[in-house]
Amino acid sequence: MILSDRTIREQLKAGRIIIEPFDESCVQPSSIDLHVDSAFRVFHNARHPYIDVKKRMDDLTELVEVDDGRPFMLHPGEFVLGSTLERVGLPDDLVARLEGKSSLGRLGLLIHSTAGYVDPGWDGYLTLELSNVANLPITIYPGMKIGQISFFKLTTPADTPYGSQDAGSKYQGQRGPTASKFFQEFDASEE
Repeated sequence: MILSDRTIREQLKAGRIIIEPFDESCVQPSSIDLHVDSAFRVFHNARHPYIDVKKRMDDLTELVEVDDGRPFMLHPGEFVLGSTLERVGLPDDLVARLEGKSSLGRLGLLIHSTAGYVDPGWDGYLTLELSNVANLPITIYPGMKIGQISFFKLTTPADTPYGSQDAGSKYQGQRGPTASKFFQEFDASEE
């Protein structure tokens, strides 16, 4: 069951859904618009011959901050990480989906490649996987609407919500565009 605007407002008022900062005008019929923050994580293709998913590669990306009303320029075929301006928190009986704004999709801007799902128990800022599939550069202005989040009710509360000790959560509480921690999936003894 997808939550309606009325139920979203009730859940926000009760403190079960957290969107901070919250702007009432961003509530849509069954979602809330979210905005992009001013930091982007840019990939450096010349530092490594390939991405090894088993290894920690801290210098694979570099954090770039955009300020003074200037846009971040996303070039055709480019992939960078961004972040929502809003902190999002969910109770253990709701999940969420983050989708791009259709008006931006019509320009060739994709906001996630696979990570549009937000687990029950999540609390933090959502990392955006920004791609430009258009033939021209696209400007991304910090603070602009970038996507919309909708909420779904689970049949029962999750036994092991995201962030719980047994969940193996890598990104709980993250702030800003957070690089992949997939290397943690591999046992250190395999290396």
